[in-house]
Amino acid sequence: MEASASTQRRVAVVVAGCLLFTGLAGVFYLLRHEPLSVLQHVQKNGVLVVATRQSPAAYYQGADGPDGFEYALVREFARHLGVEVRPLFPRTVETLLQATERGVVHMAAAGLAITPARELRVRFSTPYEFVTEQVIYRRGSARPRSFDDIAAGDLHVVAGSSHDEHLAELRATQRPGLTWQTHDDISTERLLSEVDLGNFRLTLADSHTATLSRRVFQHTAVAFDLTESQPLGWAFSRNGDDSLLDAANAFLNLVHQDGRLERLRARYFGHSDRLNFVDTREFWRHVRDRLPQFRAYFEQAAQQTGIDWRLLAAIGYQESHWRADAVSPTGVRGVMMLTQSTAQQMGITDRSDPQQSITGGARYLRVVEKKIPERIQEPNRLWLTLAGYNIGFGHLEDARILTERDGASPDLWFEVKQRLPLLADKTYYKTLKHGFARGQEPVDYVDRIRNYYDLLVWFTTTNDRKTLQRLMTVDAD
Repeated sequence: MEASASTQRRVAVVVAGCLLFTGLAGVFYLLRHEPLSVLQHVQKNGVLVVATRQSPAAYYQGADGPDGFEYALVREFARHLGVEVRPLFPRTVETLLQATERGVVHMAAAGLAITPARELRVRFSTPYEFVTEQVIYRRGSARPRSFDDIAAGDLHVVAGSSHDEHLAELRATQRPGLTWQTHDDISTERLLSEVDLGNFRLTLADSHTATLSRRVFQHTAVAFDLTESQPLGWAFSRNGDDSLLDAANAFLNLVHQDGRLERLRARYFGHSDRLNFVDTREFWRHVRDRLPQFRAYFEQAAQQTGIDWRLLAAIGYQESHWRADAVSPTGVRGVMMLTQSTAQQMGITDRSDPQQSITGGARYLRVVEKKIPERIQEPNRLWLTLAGYNIGFGHLEDARILTERDGASPDLWFEVKQRLPLLADKTYYKTLKHGFARGQEPVDYVDRIRNYYDLLVWFTTTNDRKTLQRLMTVDAD
């Protein structure tokens, strides 16, 4: 029997509906099962796996855990994405690049110079820092002025580094007779140590690494610059999509525009050139000869106040070079150089007694810190506290008022330190409640304490026994 026309139409509608449903179901299936992008994968798992290297400019164990410029910048990026950072530490530059190429890590953040050879292997982010390659020699030895003064075997670099790559380029294009020695499974810092010890004559280092390391490897110095300013970037695999790279570029542009990148640079590099060769040499001698007799007092004061003893020791060194009998022309005295009124306020009866002086100084630091608005977070809170400890809280508030008048944040040390010197300018101090002050002094004071604190943290955490032994025998030279 033939079906009626109406029945055929109903069947056609049902079939069409089934086909439409099946098609939509297929689309929804594909949408639901579409592979995640790299960025989505990171955010879904809540972890950003980053290859880095342990160095003064990248990653190290600070007073409160992992620290360093690279790590701090990556941590900001991770927070921006709503995830946590998981650092991995490949043994060499080459294995770090391989891990990035193969997607073993999501990205690499290790102070990597953006070079043509590396760009063939990985994709780089927008540059976030610029450095100069420098030839480093040992102070007191013959200083080379150019490659004409460098003999075969003199120059040592990390194998697979941008320094190694650049030397190969120079040999191919300009200096066919150029030779150097490469070292696997070794860091730039280790090569700087060998130059400092006199075991190697020369090495190469990026300018920011050379400056930071000079506080420990005090005999190292710059012979000459090898390159113009060159960019550093984060590295990403070429095998994945661009989602994470695009997010990184957007983030780096954001922190450049809102000032966070500049503040991070100031935090990690802005104070590192305050100490010269004599300063560091004298400091390490006093760490050996003077600190042991006061360390227990600093540790005791730390237990009482919750302030890191190494910070208290850094303040004490800046104040008196750890001398219990120190006296200034203005009458302040003792290890922490307390005024008579401050000592009385803190219940100190003998400022020349090192235990009393250190305890009083620690308590007074807490008094100043409590005056800082609660909204101000670390590390700005600490640096503003130190400035107030030095110049007085009233003058610090005047500098913060000037900062606010300029439309900048009075809660950021990076901004306030630029206005503190204006307290000595009548154009400005006549408009302020507390009047004239030598505002450059707290800027220098804070910078030097930050250096001493960095060095004491390194001193108490490093595994570099060879360098420690060298620093503790500075008079042997």
